[in-house]
Amino acid sequence: MPILNTLNVTKSYDGRAVLHGVNLTVEAGEVYGLLGPNGAGKSTFLSIVTGLITDHGGEIELFGEKASAASLRNIGFVPQDLAIYDDLSAMQNVKFFGSLYRLKGAELTRRSIAALKMVGLWEHRGRRPSAFSGGMKRRLNIACSIVHNPALIILDEPTVGIDPQSRNYILESIKELNRGGATVIYTSHYMEEVEAICSRVAIMDEGRIVESGLISEIKEKYQNDNRYECVIDGVVRSGSLFPPDLVADTIVTDNRVIVTFNQRLDLVDVVMALAMNRKSFVSIGKYRPNLEDIFLIITGKALRDDK
Repeated sequence: MPILNTLNVTKSYDGRAVLHGVNLTVEAGEVYGLLGPNGAGKSTFLSIVTGLITDHGGEIELFGEKASAASLRNIGFVPQDLAIYDDLSAMQNVKFFGSLYRLKGAELTRRSIAALKMVGLWEHRGRRPSAFSGGMKRRLNIACSIVHNPALIILDEPTVGIDPQSRNYILESIKELNRGGATVIYTSHYMEEVEAICSRVAIMDEGRIVESGLISEIKEKYQNDNRYECVIDGVVRSGSLFPPDLVADTIVTDNRVIVTFNQRLDLVDVVMALAMNRKSFVSIGKYRPNLEDIFLIITGKALRDDK
């Protein structure tokens, strides 16, 4: 059964459309990745799903029925911006948010203890977040959002700006929550995180879902016999490796180049083209796409600074 089903969701601000008929289905028990560049509409869409924005077009179905106050209480939302109080201790923060979900007394205490232990902050329960590292604050943010044991947990870039240890702990915590029965929607600009924990993804761009499905199927879809991956010995400048009349598209990351030719070339032809330009290489072979490469192919390589 779908935990979340959205039907033709639209949203405009001051006459400017930011969501154009978004249809998305998330099944019970999965970890679903929602990706997109800055300004794609992800945060607006999640705010609609969680009931923070009510003025929108289309319909939201949660847990098999039209979204309601009761169904929204079964969501845990971890926003990108920290939603914790610096003048309260970690335990007081979690208890406060638990009380918003009508938890009381011994049950509130039990759930708060479990949430803090889940994110590795039980030993710091008496400290205020003002003394926490960025990673600890992010983990407390999660604890406050899961204290009521929600069936659907939505995390909007929960690992931004934190150290690798905290990032790894958060990812492992998400896996544990999922093993415990929670359905998870996860947004991140770190594609390796998404590949590590998600089975299906949707890519948004300019307010639309432009690609979706199993990660394995999307990778297969973007496999291209005319596409090669080269690791070059030295600095690479886009367009400097092969004759322009052979190249349809190039993606350069440091010394790694993904080039799509406009005609089928054998490996020998590719090597000879490199040699003609006096470029030495570390490795070369048919391209096997990862999620970040596909993201750039779909959404383009131009900077997106709009939030």
